[in-house]
Amino acid sequence: MTDEDRDKLIGQMLDEGQGLSEIQKHLESEHSYKITYMDLRLLAADLEVNWKKIDDIKNPPVVEDDDAETESLDAELLPDETVVEVSPVVRPGAMFSGDVTFKSGIKAEWYVDSMGRLGLNPRNEEDQPSEEEIADFQMKLQKELEGKM
Repeated sequence: MTDEDRDKLIGQMLDEGQGLSEIQKHLESEHSYKITYMDLRLLAADLEVNWKKIDDIKNPPVVEDDDAETESLDAELLPDETVVEVSPVVRPGAMFSGDVTFKSGIKAEWYVDSMGRLGLNPRNEEDQPSEEEIADFQMKLQKELEGKM
């Protein structure tokens, strides 16, 4: 199995919604190709896979009948302030990473790379937090990371 064939198969299986452990077992049993979970994870991160589609397969949207009820629930679930979470599993190429939910309800992934630069990837590309929210996020992130550095 060539690297190109392997990557194509992994991408196809990911697009079908299969997990990395299932793919790892399939590669070993069907193709006699052994790969560690971590190597497979790093390989999958480099592939051009529609991760949004995979999230939709694993977490199908809940259909609500009453829009008014949904809107009031959404308003209740919005945080009163920006919430910063530091992930125990650091994404490849980063010193720290995690998630943030802004006061407005916008959710994003954040990371600090090896050069100390902060990166922010909103879950929905159209959503952009305000400058005030970003400043609040940076202050809260700094407090979260003070004990970890």
